Amino acid sequence: MKHSGAFEVVRADRAGGEVRHQMAEIFADGFSQWLTYFSRDRDVIVNAFAHMFVLDQFYVALAGDRVAAFGACTDCRSFSLELQSAPLRRHLGWFKGSMAALILKREFQKPFVDPPSETGSVEFIGTALSFRGQGAASAVIRHMLDHLPYRNFIIEEVADTNIPAIRLYEKLGFTEYKRKSLSPKQARRSGINHMVSLCLEKA
Repeated sequence: MKHSGAFEVVRADRAGGEVRHQMAEIFADGFSQWLTYFSRDRDVIVNAFAHMFVLDQFYVALAGDRVAAFGACTDCRSFSLELQSAPLRRHLGWFKGSMAALILKREFQKPFVDPPSETGSVEFIGTALSFRGQGAASAVIRHMLDHLPYRNFIIEEVADTNIPAIRLYEKLGFTEYKRKSLSPKQARRSGINHMVSLCLEKA
């Protein structure tokens, strides 16, 4: 186990307790703009999506027994989330649960085309509302950069409107290498114009 400032960073499957439920709470708050179609009830979202985290792909920053932040890092071949239809339908209803399984699986379990070698994909960084601005997400990312055996790291598809996240990644040494434009219809609906991709090569 590693301490980063006030936080202890561990792999999520070694955190014990209610780590999966707490991660789902952070997910519900951080990704609310994408999830309101399925339910506006935060507790429903938490219960519906708590199953999906592949815990041995995630790291969590702990403050005591609370998850302050989390993030995943895969080998660009594995998935960090695995959506299952049954729990989604149980909590969201048959129709919206089926739609969530179909639509979000396409978004969250998107395979890399020709995945790069010796590269880690940093994914789904999230911070609990009460710990934002305290360095919890930085602690998670630094831990992954310091301890995982990759020469390079990439972060795919960060919304250009998510300025705090982009600034954090740049502070940690990531640089933009790609920018994808959304269609005019998608941009109007989401308020996002581009999805930004960043990379870091370890010295």
